[in-house]
Amino acid sequence: MSKKVVLAYSGGLDTSIIIPWLNENYGMDVIAMIADVGQGDDIDAVVKKAYDTGAKKAVVRDLRDEFVRDYIFPTVKSGAVYENKYLLGTSIARPVIAKAQVEVALEEGAEAVAHGCTGKGNDQVRFEHAYQALAPELKVIAPWREWTLKSREDCLDYAEAHGIPVAQSREKIHSRDRNLWHISHEGGELEDAANAPLPTTWVMTRSPQEAPDREEIVEIGFEQGIPISVDNMKLEPVQLIELLNEIGARNAIGRIDLVENRFVGIKSRGAYETPGGTLIVLAHRELEALTLDREVSHYKQHVALNYADIVYNGLWFTPLREAFDAFINNTQQNVTGTVKLGLYKGNVNIISRKSDLSLYSNELSSFTMGDSYDQKDAKGFIQILGLPARTRARLLSRKKEAVK
Repeated sequence: MSKKVVLAYSGGLDTSIIIPWLNENYGMDVIAMIADVGQGDDIDAVVKKAYDTGAKKAVVRDLRDEFVRDYIFPTVKSGAVYENKYLLGTSIARPVIAKAQVEVALEEGAEAVAHGCTGKGNDQVRFEHAYQALAPELKVIAPWREWTLKSREDCLDYAEAHGIPVAQSREKIHSRDRNLWHISHEGGELEDAANAPLPTTWVMTRSPQEAPDREEIVEIGFEQGIPISVDNMKLEPVQLIELLNEIGARNAIGRIDLVENRFVGIKSRGAYETPGGTLIVLAHRELEALTLDREVSHYKQHVALNYADIVYNGLWFTPLREAFDAFINNTQQNVTGTVKLGLYKGNVNIISRKSDLSLYSNELSSFTMGDSYDQKDAKGFIQILGLPARTRARLLSRKKEAVK
């Protein structure tokens, strides 16, 4: 009986040529695991392509709901943003795909799993760390670390030689990764950090010049940190993100151009489009400003930085991430309410924030002096706070006098 390998298959250039390569170099039956994470592909066409290029079996997993509920929303609640810009769209999809791939491998009795990640990128870590955490007995095959192909052009030559149709060409060389949360673009003109993205590089969002000439208002409702409604209409998680993607995209929201530090130590440049995610993250942040205690809010900022590193570096299936989730979920108990946003040509303005659990007090914050805050109390507080400063100032004064 032939040995089996389960390949995380997208139908793109890399994984399309990996199927015949695995057949030629390993003589294994290739099972193509196709994960639907909202990338918008014609799944039937991807399945057909897998068989046409030599797969013995194709298995489709619809992961959209799990992806949103168990990966995107926890990341939103954490406040994680990598290097001040990146909303972790590709990073957060990898663990859910790898988990499904491992499940298929165990169901099919495969001895190995394979991926199309390069030896320079972060994705190899994300996939392989997940494999080790979930099924360390599986062998890992990473063709990019084994074959003699060195470039996208080499891959195109291999595809042509094997009669494999691919969407990329020598003129259209971008590497793209899309899911429900975002789309990323790498390669082509983006490889030179001095180049601006071409207008044709962006595919999900309108440019500010093409966006409507009037502001669009959208209200997002949250319950315990999770977005649940748009304009008072309750929606299932996948539908909610799809709708906010449409709204954000037509208003030129969610484009970033980022030079980032990869986990492997290389700086890379990418362009990302996250229209709905940008609206959700901004609205969530504003609602937390109303509902979180000061010390919790400040400490959570540190956790958010660590959480972003965990997601970006592929360490999702770790006790640390689970421990952070326990802390984060506790902080979100009162993050319930609505935030209204004004969208205009790539800009997002905060129109209103409302919560029945708000810690914001009009009486306390008003310039009108009321009975709930005795200003005289501030004197003693400031005196105690300034005690170390006064002590040090006296010491310095004595030292100066001694020198004289």
